[in-house]
Amino acid sequence: MSTALKRRSKLALALTALAGLFSLAATVLVFTTAQAAEPAAGHSAAAAAGGLAASQWGYIAAALATGMSSLGAGYAVGVVGSAAVGALAEKPELLGRVLILVGLAEGIAIYGLIISILILNRLG
Repeated sequence: MSTALKRRSKLALALTALAGLFSLAATVLVFTTAQAAEPAAGHSAAAAAGGLAASQWGYIAAALATGMSSLGAGYAVGVVGSAAVGALAEKPELLGRVLILVGLAEGIAIYGLIISILILNRLG
């Protein structure tokens, strides 16, 4: 594998990891916002005592589902993508198989997004 190709694959891995870390930062923001929010009048005594309400846990779970799946998908696409580029450099006829493998790795993020949408629909 050439030096330029290695640099590009490392850059792609770094960018996808950065996207996953951004999603995790959003999760932390949601968590701290949920803890700082004052409990409403309809919440339980545990929420009034400083605990989190069930809806706040739901928002945290939705953010974690999206953030962690994005981080995992970013890592998977980085690893599979760099191997795919190496394979295509040697055998260009593998393009269809390589696209399927990269698509499967990207599917991880979509599954996490679907789960978070289901959680948010249940809360709302």
